[in-house]
Amino acid sequence: MDLLDFSDCKLYFEDAMPDEAERLIARAAEDYGAPSAELSLLRAHLLAPEHLTVLVALYRYYFYQHRLDDVLIVAEHAKRISARHLGIPADWRQLDEAQLGSAAATSFGLLRFYLLALKAESIVLLRQGRIGESRDRLTKLAALDSRDHLGAAKLLEVVEEFQGEEALVEESNLNLAVA
Repeated sequence: MDLLDFSDCKLYFEDAMPDEAERLIARAAEDYGAPSAELSLLRAHLLAPEHLTVLVALYRYYFYQHRLDDVLIVAEHAKRISARHLGIPADWRQLDEAQLGSAAATSFGLLRFYLLALKAESIVLLRQGRIGESRDRLTKLAALDSRDHLGAAKLLEVVEEFQGEEALVEESNLNLAVA
């Protein structure tokens, strides 16, 4: 399956959203940096708790505010909603190629969203120094995306290379301490 070909699919931001939620997201953009921005986004979330556009707005807000624990909460919520609509397991570790194919038939755009949310989680986990958790997600994504259209395998290579270099530095420091 070509995870880059999404020309014939509906994307998450094309779903209808309550006018008030749209207005609140726009207000949050205008008020960015002020406490009222987050309040507007949370109010939009109350109006449309399962709308992925609202969740993406919250994700971006928290990401740019460096509130990475909040980012992970929002990403997990977005994945749970997507998984339910796609008919796939809520736990990404249980996802296999057959389920991926079935999900693609349900909504290819939503499937890409789900997979990219999983990748986004792995990047945030890397930023938090939670390498093992990130690596697990990237390994799963790489296994599901054999052509690496989402770039998970490439990112996994970088993580593995970094971990290898870090281990060499630690071993070198240990040898110097012993000598």
